Amino acid sequence: MLSAGIAAAQVVSLPPLNQRVLGFADAHLGKPVGTGECWDLAAAALNEAGANWDGKYRFGREVDLKAERVLPGDIIQFEGIETLVRTATSESRERMGHHTAIVHATHGDGRYTLAHQNFGPSGRKVGLTEWDARTVIRGRYTIYRPVQ
Repeated sequence: MLSAGIAAAQVVSLPPLNQRVLGFADAHLGKPVGTGECWDLAAAALNEAGANWDGKYRFGREVDLKAERVLPGDIIQFEGIETLVRTATSESRERMGHHTAIVHATHGDGRYTLAHQNFGPSGRKVGLTEWDARTVIRGRYTIYRPVQ
């Protein structure tokens, strides 16, 4: 099953492994995967898709963010991330020390919908949240493309 949040033209252009990873995430929305750790979702999705990865935290081929588009079904690994969002009347910060998620949808300009668990209101079940890379003030994130 492919994500309803992705335009049909974009779905057609997704690599097959990305389609399978995304389908796995969609099939498990609202359910825990493995022990409910964030890493469990990406690991199970890649394994089910038949992807080749190191079994640790290199989830495929690193995406060159200067030369390539991020695609739904890519995996994102956060390390020591801190974000800052300011509005006219407020400021909010969010931290992700070590966290793994699946890119569920892309919205341009570094904005994504992420499928993940062990994060936010979904707790240890797979849920969706919005994330904006432009708000990162500290830390590092790496995006991986599933490979065979």
